Amino acid sequence: MNVWLWSRENMVKTAGRPYIGDMVTRLYTHPIFLEHITPPGHPERPDRLRAIERVLDDEAFAALDRAEAPEGDEATILYAHPEEFVVRVRAAIPDTGIARIDADTTASPKSWQAAVTAIGAANAAVDDVFQRRADNVFVAARPPGHHAEKTTSMGFCLFNTAAIAARYAQRKHGAERVAVVDWDVHHGNGTQDIFWDDPSVLYCSTHQMPLYPGTGARSETGAGNIVNAPLAPRTGSEMFRDAFLSRVLPALDNFAPDLIIISAGFDAHHRDPLAEINLTEDDFDWATGQLIECAGRHGGNRLVSLLEGGYDLQGLAFSVAAHVGRLMKG
Repeated sequence: MNVWLWSRENMVKTAGRPYIGDMVTRLYTHPIFLEHITPPGHPERPDRLRAIERVLDDEAFAALDRAEAPEGDEATILYAHPEEFVVRVRAAIPDTGIARIDADTTASPKSWQAAVTAIGAANAAVDDVFQRRADNVFVAARPPGHHAEKTTSMGFCLFNTAAIAARYAQRKHGAERVAVVDWDVHHGNGTQDIFWDDPSVLYCSTHQMPLYPGTGARSETGAGNIVNAPLAPRTGSEMFRDAFLSRVLPALDNFAPDLIIISAGFDAHHRDPLAEINLTEDDFDWATGQLIECAGRHGGNRLVSLLEGGYDLQGLAFSVAAHVGRLMKG
């Protein structure tokens, strides 16, 4: 099998079950996401989306409902970030070349448009699941977002797309309880910062610790709405799944969210160069299935997944294939 293709037989995980069920899964992406340019050698690079595009071109994903991401309403950025911060980020976008925002985070001339379109895609995904145009949606966008705090861009992230989408669901659709589940190998310090004292949003994270950005201890609980499940280096499937079963899923069931948003980073894959958690594509398939079942129990199947990390191209492509395939199976 070509390494960039994910064969149909790999999509069938359950005997006697078709690889596509009754679920409607939508994919949002846009060419502008390739125009967020990072320096040579930077792990968060346009080739990440090219790898995802190649694997999702396989015939196994023929039923995937594909749509071009709409440009976002810039006013919705203020749902998670203060205006002075938004002004500062916009001013940092260069006319030419690449501007450095911090040691890891850069911007190029099209970065503002890419970030705003990522927000537009996430908010459109929220509209889709509340208005029953789709059961679940995967947004393949960049730059990522979960490290962006209220007033700080960092960790490759300019704005916190997941946080904005959660607030959008509350304001536009009256969602009373939104859960953000983050399985990126790096802790989503930004999402935790934004929702630290807000019990209407549950934030659950599995992540390697110690590792950048240094947050995410079990003792960090906010207003009782923060559930961190740190994993030691060289942890594998067993500990990851145990963290889901013992901490994340019970918290979700207790919270009963109207919507689940996944900060879907795939850098916990064993091939990834930036961490030491040894997951496989099957782990992401399994975790996706657990969250689909939870969304079915509490939120009318409403689930939105936003791409975060994942820096080995093959590991990323195969993991996204497993994730999207599971979304399609329901």
